Amino acid sequence: MGDFNLALVIVAIVVCVLVFLVNVYLLVNYQHPDDANQAYFPKFVVVFGLSVAAISILMLPADVANRQACRHSIYNGACNLTLPMKDLWLAIYIIDAVLVFFVIPFAMFYYEGDQDKSVGKRIKSALLWVMTTAIVCALLLGILYGLVGKVDFTVRHLSSATIIFPSAWDFSSSQPCIGGSGARACSAYTANASSEKTWTMRTTFPEYVVALATIVGSVLFSIFGGVGIACLPLGLIASFIRRPKAVITRSQYIKEATELGKKARDLKKAADALHQEERSGSKGRKWRKNVKSVEKELLQLEEDVKLLEEMYPQGEKAETSWAMTVLGYLAKLVLGILGLIVSVAWVAHIVIYLLIDPPLSPFLNEVFIKLDDIWGLVGTAAFAFFCFYLLLAVIAGAMMLGLRLVFITIHPMKWGATLMNSFLFNVALILLCSISVIQFCATAFGYYAQATAAQEIFGHTLQSLRGIKYLYKYNVFQIAFVVLAGLTFVYYIAFGWKRKKPSGRFQLSS
Repeated sequence: MGDFNLALVIVAIVVCVLVFLVNVYLLVNYQHPDDANQAYFPKFVVVFGLSVAAISILMLPADVANRQACRHSIYNGACNLTLPMKDLWLAIYIIDAVLVFFVIPFAMFYYEGDQDKSVGKRIKSALLWVMTTAIVCALLLGILYGLVGKVDFTVRHLSSATIIFPSAWDFSSSQPCIGGSGARACSAYTANASSEKTWTMRTTFPEYVVALATIVGSVLFSIFGGVGIACLPLGLIASFIRRPKAVITRSQYIKEATELGKKARDLKKAADALHQEERSGSKGRKWRKNVKSVEKELLQLEEDVKLLEEMYPQGEKAETSWAMTVLGYLAKLVLGILGLIVSVAWVAHIVIYLLIDPPLSPFLNEVFIKLDDIWGLVGTAAFAFFCFYLLLAVIAGAMMLGLRLVFITIHPMKWGATLMNSFLFNVALILLCSISVIQFCATAFGYYAQATAAQEIFGHTLQSLRGIKYLYKYNVFQIAFVVLAGLTFVYYIAFGWKRKKPSGRFQLSS
């Protein structure tokens, strides 16, 4: 087993390197041409943040494998090479919190600073914003930790008499424990509810920071995850239903292209007017609302242009391009059906295992255990897939709500056209929600992931933290997740299959 433990360490190192390389690839291919050969610090933050998020998701399967590493040890020292998972969990989530609340805001303030200012002034301005945020967060964390930074464990006080160690064991319904059938001798076994007491102790500051970050992430997770678990597969299926059915004629293409060109000119005028208002300093509520409207119209225009290009492929390989378009929509249909199965399995598991007390069945926990019996890596891979799918659902939900709510800034991710501020925003969102995804998975798959370091941090400590434990005791986040998933499903059945048309309304003051 010592060799297995060494292999686990080697695999962990290799996976970290691969995750880093994949994120570099995503950055290079998603970045906007305007950011090429510049904005190196934001790019480093993006790659590092995505790597932390991916590694944190993969750490839970690694934690399960680490727990099993010494199960059949036959010599001393076989467990010396196991991973120090609790220290790694705390380190990864302290880094997560620092990135979300300090490093990424600094990078965004610096990147979005006035380009007419010098580099020194932009750094100074970004530092002032971040330092103000740091002071407020430090004071708030310090006050909260000093006042309510304790955990209240419910324990049962047990006692019984002592007897001579027996030479034979004889248990029955009339003698449930050692020492005879007397109530005094068996008081530890027959203790009543009144023996329950509360054991209070102060948690460590790193665990408290992780807990509060998890609460913030859990609010976002229950909203975005609940919406995304439904809209991720249904959106793919709806995309197939709304697909172009046939290639249009040249005259139709010219007519549609002319109309899109007119809309583009209107958007250009609206954007120029908003830029003039920004220069004049009149950035009120109405201005921000108009900016949101222009952003929504611009995204819709880009989708219309892409759809028109699909309906009228041009060039020497037009037929090949149309064939690839058809295959792409078929792939969306297949992925949507598979995703719908996974989403239904997730919601069913939450209801069966978490919301019903006692659970009706271990459900997915039992599936992972049986897959481990076939080959250990299969169960671990399936476990990791379900965790990653939940994170993808959060991202899909954030994108869907971001396109519909005025108070959420739109930061779409597009291949070859994503600016660094959009990258940074989405990385912060992924990092913040990744904490809650892990906590949610550790709870939902508590039977499979039992006796792990994640269970100790996210199970016992977090769910016993004073002032917060009631959110988990009454399954507030799980209930919100399931309710929003159901509402999103109903929304898609009623309205999701229709293509939204641009309104073309801009309430400009100039």
